Amino acid sequence: MRRNADAGTSDEVQTHDPNGPVQLAIFDQYRGLLSSVAYRMLGTVADAEDMLQETFIRWQQAADNDIRSPRAFLVTIISRLSINHLQSARVKREKYVGQWLPEPIVTDPANDPLSVIRVDESLSMAFLVLLERLTPVERAVFLLREVFEYEYTEIAAILGQSEANCRQVLRRSRQHISAMRPRFKVSS
Repeated sequence: MRRNADAGTSDEVQTHDPNGPVQLAIFDQYRGLLSSVAYRMLGTVADAEDMLQETFIRWQQAADNDIRSPRAFLVTIISRLSINHLQSARVKREKYVGQWLPEPIVTDPANDPLSVIRVDESLSMAFLVLLERLTPVERAVFLLREVFEYEYTEIAAILGQSEANCRQVLRRSRQHISAMRPRFKVSS
C-alpha cells in the first residue's frame, strides 16, 4: 500500500491478479462437488485431493472469457483428470493380487465414533466395489448420471462424447454392475 504524503490518503498498488479472489471463491463454492466426483471415481482421498489440486491449477490458468459455466467447466476438468488417472492406474491394479477395495472415508464432520454408526452415507463401501467393475469412462458416465443426476447432454459435453454414446456407455455400465464379475482377471 502506498500513502499519499500530501493528502494523507492511501492508494492501493495492485501487485496481484484482480480476479484471483473471485476465482478462489468460485472454486470453493464447488469444492465439495468436485471432491465427491473425484473420490467416487478414484476411491481414495489422496488421489481425489491430487485431482482437486490439479483442477484448481487448471482453473486458475483458464481465461475468464472462455468459461460460460464455472460448474460445468470444473466438473469437466476433474472428470477428465480422474479418467486419465484411472487409465494410468489400471496397470497397477491389474498386477495387484486380490480384490481392490477403495479406502473408506468418514463423512461426518464431527468424527464422533458413535455417530458414524448412525450416518446414512450416500456412498457405501459396497457401491465403491461395484464401481470397480467399470472402466474409467463407464464409471464417469455412471456417476454423473446416476449419482449426480446430470443430463446426457451435459455428460456428453463433459466427456467429449456424443449423447448417444453416453447412453450406450451407461447401459453397458449397468450390465457390468449387474453381472457381478470383476473387471480384471487376477493372474496367479
